[in-house]
Amino acid sequence: MTATEAEIIKILAEERNMRKAAERLFLTQPALSQRLQSIEKDWGTQLFLRSPKGLSPTPAGELVIQYAIDAIVKREEIFETIQALNSKVHGTLKIACASIVGQNWLPKVLKDFVTQYPDAKISLMTGWSSEIVKALYEGEAHVGIVRGQVDWKGKKLHLFRDMMYFVDTEITNLQEIETTARPFIQFKSDSNYYQEIQQWWQRHFHSNPRHQIVVDQIETCKQMVMNGIGYAILPSITLNGAEHMNKIPLTNTENDLGLTRDTWLIGYESSFELRQVNAFVELVQDRARCLYEYK
Repeated sequence: MTATEAEIIKILAEERNMRKAAERLFLTQPALSQRLQSIEKDWGTQLFLRSPKGLSPTPAGELVIQYAIDAIVKREEIFETIQALNSKVHGTLKIACASIVGQNWLPKVLKDFVTQYPDAKISLMTGWSSEIVKALYEGEAHVGIVRGQVDWKGKKLHLFRDMMYFVDTEITNLQEIETTARPFIQFKSDSNYYQEIQQWWQRHFHSNPRHQIVVDQIETCKQMVMNGIGYAILPSITLNGAEHMNKIPLTNTENDLGLTRDTWLIGYESSFELRQVNAFVELVQDRARCLYEYK
């Protein structure tokens, strides 16, 4: 099976629709149908069942689809290895990044990367740190950027540390929290982050917040605070200084264990040897050193 034929089978399996697959492949439907018939003739069996609802793989088709996917992945791995031998930075850089970093810090780094290395391609996925680790284990990414304490046996580089801030439009000091009726707005995250906030709260206050609101995204949480709905604890990476609200740093002192959040770059040693990955790691570390606020 040629690389083009493998791509045709893969896209047909993903779309289950001749028209959509033809559009992705920049072919006409008749041309795609003819190519599929030729592939099926080579295999000596029907790979897809056609119906008004679309395409359905036959049992033989399922086997050929997996073969095509494996062939594409293997070809890409070999291509990247070959490119790593060259002097220029080529190939695809696969990044899995914690959503908060992907939204607030990484875009500026990627802008510099594509400017310096225009021949490289970027594949980016975002999610919770636990999802980033899973993506690395399953080979879906070369490197991951994670937050907090992550159990990783491979290479692990510290990038920066966020100061955590108590933010609100009305409350000006932490002592007011125990008497306020304003809700504590929290955003969903991995259990590690939630646990750290709970531990900090228990060290400083005798009771839980009177009212709580839980939202699905950190940006939603920030916008609700800015609109005066309640208060929150947010990392400095999300605050650009233009917000009209009170910000109280949860600092470290001799008598007070503050709240911070570390960001790490993780991956396997073999991935760091790829030229495009090595170039990205150097750039990320350089940009991280420029974060004067994160010590």
